Amino acid sequence: MIKKPFLVTVMVALSCTVLAQNLQVHYDLGDERKYLTTTIEMFRPDKLGSTFFFVDMDYDEKVSGVMGAYWEISRSFQIGKFPLQPRVEYNGGLGRVKDAPAIGYGVNSAYLAGFQYTINAPDFSKVLTLQANFKHIEKKSANDASWQLTAVWELHFFDRKLTFSGFADFWGEENLFDTETTKTIFLAEPQLWYNFASHFSVGSEVELSSNFAGNKGFMVNPTIAIKWLF
Repeated sequence: MIKKPFLVTVMVALSCTVLAQNLQVHYDLGDERKYLTTTIEMFRPDKLGSTFFFVDMDYDEKVSGVMGAYWEISRSFQIGKFPLQPRVEYNGGLGRVKDAPAIGYGVNSAYLAGFQYTINAPDFSKVLTLQANFKHIEKKSANDASWQLTAVWELHFFDRKLTFSGFADFWGEENLFDTETTKTIFLAEPQLWYNFASHFSVGSEVELSSNFAGNKGFMVNPTIAIKWLF
C-alpha cells in the first residue's frame, strides 16, 4: 500500500488551516491479503516550498510482525509566482516473503525529479496537482531514463464532512512475467472518508493497479480504514 501527499502550492498551504500529520490504519480485504497496514504521513510547508513524507508498514501474523515497510519523501520548491514548482522525490523499502519470512527482499530505490502544477477552487475545497517526473530506478538498467506521471487530488463535500482524495501514478518500468515483458505500471489509490470530527475519520481505500508489485495484469484491492489527524 502506497500513499501520496495532498500536494498544494505554498500559497494554498499557508492560507488554509491544514492538519498535515495523520495516522491511518487499514485492513486490506484483497485476495490473499487480509492484513493490517499503518501509514504515517506528514506535510509541512515553508517559505521556500513544502516537504512531504510517509511510511507504510504491513503486518501479517504469518511473519510474526512487520511484513514490509515502504517510504517516500519529497520536496517541492516555490520560485516566486512561477506556476510550476520543481520537485525531487525518493522511494524505497524492504519486506519479507509471506510464506518464508526468513527470506527478505528490497524494494529498488527510485529517484525522481520534475515539476508539479496545482489547480484549486477559490475556497480550496477542491485541489488537483499534476506532476511530470524523470525517474531512475536502481539496478534496473533498462530504466536509467524512465518517467512518471502523477495526479493527486483532494475534494471536500457537505461542509467538509465527506472527503474524496487519492492519487494515480503511471510510469515506465520493465518487468518479466513468465515469458512476457511489460513496460509500464499503473497504480491508483482513491480514498473516501467520512469525517466524524476534525481529527477522526472512517473510510475506505481501493488500490487499483496494473503490473504492480509482481502481479501481472489489473488488480483491485479494497480496504476499510480509520484516520486520526494530529
